Amino acid sequence: MISALRLPDAVQLIQMEYLEMPELSLTFWQAQRLWNLSAELCDQSLAFLIRANFLTRTATGRYIRTGALPNTVDRIQTLLRAM
Repeated sequence: MISALRLPDAVQLIQMEYLEMPELSLTFWQAQRLWNLSAELCDQSLAFLIRANFLTRTATGRYIRTGALPNTVDRIQTLLRAM
């Protein structure tokens, strides 16, 4: 699978979806299919959002939102602009 998105675009796409649906809970493969991302880009994007404390990975392997505060969202945008 080849994705036309770059990492900052993919991160923003995933972040927007989780902001719109705070209860969203996806496995890696569900996320990859939902956003039509390559495995590498999906992994990088999810890892970025975990490092930014926006997402967390549950013991069962599902990616969920941490309940990030607005300053976390702002910090992510700042990091993305620096890429």
